[in-house]
This record gives sequence, structure tokens and C-alpha cells, in this order.
Amino acid sequence: MPGNACFSLGRAFSPGRALFPERALSKEPPPAPGPAFVCAGLLALLSLAFAPPDPGSAQQVVRVPISGTIEMGLAPFVERTLDEAAAAGAGAVVLEIETPGGRVDAAERITNAIGRSQVPVYAWVNMHAYSAGAMIAIATDGIFMQSGAVMGAATPVDGSGTKAPEKIVSAMRAQMRALAEARGRDPRVAEAMVDEGLAIEGVVEEGKLLTLTTNEAVEIGYAAAVDGWDDLLGRIGMDGADAVQAEVNWAERIVRFFTNPVIAPFLLSLGFLGLLIEIRTAGFGLAGAAGLVSLGLFFGSHYLLGLAGAEDLILVAAGIVLIALEVFVIPGFGIFGIAGGAALLGGLFMAQIGSLPSQDDLMRAAGVMAVASVIVSLTAWGFFRSLFANRRLARAGIVLPEATDRQGGYTSADLRPELVGTEGVAITSLRPSGVGLFADERLDVVSESEWIEEGTPIRVVSSEGYRHVVRSVTRKQISQD
Repeated sequence: MPGNACFSLGRAFSPGRALFPERALSKEPPPAPGPAFVCAGLLALLSLAFAPPDPGSAQQVVRVPISGTIEMGLAPFVERTLDEAAAAGAGAVVLEIETPGGRVDAAERITNAIGRSQVPVYAWVNMHAYSAGAMIAIATDGIFMQSGAVMGAATPVDGSGTKAPEKIVSAMRAQMRALAEARGRDPRVAEAMVDEGLAIEGVVEEGKLLTLTTNEAVEIGYAAAVDGWDDLLGRIGMDGADAVQAEVNWAERIVRFFTNPVIAPFLLSLGFLGLLIEIRTAGFGLAGAAGLVSLGLFFGSHYLLGLAGAEDLILVAAGIVLIALEVFVIPGFGIFGIAGGAALLGGLFMAQIGSLPSQDDLMRAAGVMAVASVIVSLTAWGFFRSLFANRRLARAGIVLPEATDRQGGYTSADLRPELVGTEGVAITSLRPSGVGLFADERLDVVSESEWIEEGTPIRVVSSEGYRHVVRSVTRKQISQD
């Protein structure tokens, strides 16, 4: 029967058996292909299609560095790496952790990405995984610690090192408990890393925050000890696998640069400075374009990192519109200006904090806002000071409020055509300007073309208001005249 033939030939394709072994050394020609041979070919194709891949063959392990302070710029990098590892068919992803901690909301994004990953994710603590780093390690499929490594101390604190309020501590404790439960780990250990009020017999006593060394983590079954990268690969069943180092791409570097607390206030200041200059000038030019680009870089980078949302952009846009109405449409400064300023500052502040901001995040955002406010205030003060300076000087009588031209009858000095032909003497050297004495009157004069020494007789050849042009007169010319 065809079914029996397929079954028997299917057994022939099983590992360790040769196809038609009794005919291997025979000189007789092989039989013509029949139904059994076709069935065997189909079974071979199906076995290749559905057979699980060999983990020790050409698989890869992606090595992802989690180093330095954990901030929002790190989360998109980890998310992208996990997606690319799954698309490339990698066998595993190893997060090499060396961090003092960082933002809780950034760690939450990373743990969410680990939970969604289609590739097994392991943590290699080499050598410190404090705070947010411990949170990331607990979310992985397996924790491996280098000899002498430590993990724990996950209590949320502010910038000065003071413990955060109980509300934030409770949220962090619940998050750590949920991550441990999802991976089958003892949730009490994860909670004790957050709250020193919890005690675990034989592990940590009440009043002390839990931080595990490598040996302590191994004793309670929370981690495994490894001796380097090769040892880790053997522990996860990936001996001989190719290691691929994940790197931050240029776009992620740019985004992390523009969200830096030092760069962000300058982008804000440059943006508002450009818009202020553009308001004063006619049309739309380079200053306005620079302002829009700066604000776009600020909000775009914060939006990509998840710091700024649509509501923040709406608040900022509404604030700008209200302030524009106050400046150009409604006289004075009233409710529209106040509401616009509040909406603008609120949107800018919210664009710099995440969904679960710590005290440190709030202080950092307040610092950025303070620097930006000072720069913008000084710029606005200089702008309005120069704008209204002429009006104040005019009211004080220092400058003329109006101008008069020659067509309107204005002259800078009285016209004296009668001086033409008048002779006098240069009482100063004319080089070319100087002073001449005509009868008993002193006049400011200018030589027509030559250098005239003091005491030389001179004659006025033209009089143009305040400008009297003279030339020297010799004694012979005087006698001829």
C-alpha cells in the first residue's frame, strides 16, 4: 500500500539510518522512481520544513550594553535591538548590565520591551545592577552574575539621595513584585530591594535594604554565577554561537544629544529668540526659520523618547496662539496673555518629564525651565527696550519726534549769499577746514583745494548754508582787484 511504503521510507529518513542500505554496494541500477520514492521525497521536504533549528549551528547571540545612567534615550535603543534580533532569527539576547540606576519610566519601557520580546532575553550583571538596573535584570528570562557582582538597592530617591515619598516607593515595590512573579522568582526578594521595611529570614533583616552579591543570589536561586562571556553562552545552551554587538545608531545619538539637560534650554531659548525677532521684522526670514527648527528639534526629540506627548504639543501651540492674540489683536495685557503664558510654560515643563517622574526628574525639568526662562526674559527685555526706547526719549524731549526735509522748508543753517566775494584772512591753517576772519566776524571755512597757511588772505568763492568755501588771494590779485 502507498501508505505503508511512505511509512517504511519515512523510517529510512530518520537520523542514523541510510536510504536503501542493502543496495548501497550493489552494481544493479536503482529501480525506477515509484509512488514510494515520491512519498519519501515529500516526507524529506516536510522534515526539513518543520524540523526545529539546531541551536548549536549558525545562530547568533546579540550582546546589548546597558551601561551608565539609565535614561529615556536608552529605551528606544533596547526596543529596536530586540525587534531586530527577532527579525534576524537570533537565538538569544544578552543584556550586559553595568549601571548605578536611573529613570524609573525608562526602566519600565525596557522591561515592557523584554516582556514582548520573541527572543529569549538574559541579564549578565557585570558588575553592578543597582536600582533601575536590578529592575531590568529581574524582568529577563535568566540572571547571570559575574564573580564579585552586586544587584539590588532599588529604592527610588531624588537628586539629593533622599528616599522618595511612600506613593512612589509603593508603585516601585509593586512593579518589582509583578516582574518577579512573571518569571517565577521569589517576589519577596524583589520587594526587599525596594523597601527596607521588609524582612526575609536568612536573607535580609528588617531595616536594611537588600543588595545581593553573586554568592548570595546563587544561594537563594535568584541568579547563576558565570565566569566570562563564553561560560555564559554555555549556560544558555549557545556554545559556539556568533556574538553580535548592538550599537547605538546615529539617529538615537542625535535624539539623546538634543534631550540632554544642557542642550534642551538652549534649543528653547533659540526658538523663542527667533520668533521674537521675526515678530519685529516684516515677512518671514532666517530668524523665524531658525526659531521653528530649534523648537522642532526640542519637541521632536522629546516626543520620540516618550517624554512629550500630543497633549504637551497642544498646550504649547495654544499658549503661542493666545499670546499672539494678546500682542496683535487685543490691546494691553490681560486674561489671554496670562492664560497663554501658563499654557506655554506648562507644556514645556510636561515635555521634559515622563509618565512616572521622580523628584530628580522634576528638579531637572525645573532647572531647564529656569535657564530657558532667564534667557528668554533677557531677550524679551532687550527687544522691548529697544522697541520703545525712541518713544521714551521723544517724550523726554531728548530726540525729535518728527523729521523735516528740505522740500518741507528745512535748512541746517541760514543762507548767506552776500558773503560770496568777501575777503578776509585765515586765522588758523586751513587743512582744508579752519577759521577765517571777515571784518569782525569769525566764520568756519574750508579751503577749495589747497593747503592755506595761517595769516594768508582768503576770499569766499561760495556759500552753501553752513559751508563757506574759500581760496587764497595773493597781493597781486588784491592790487588788480
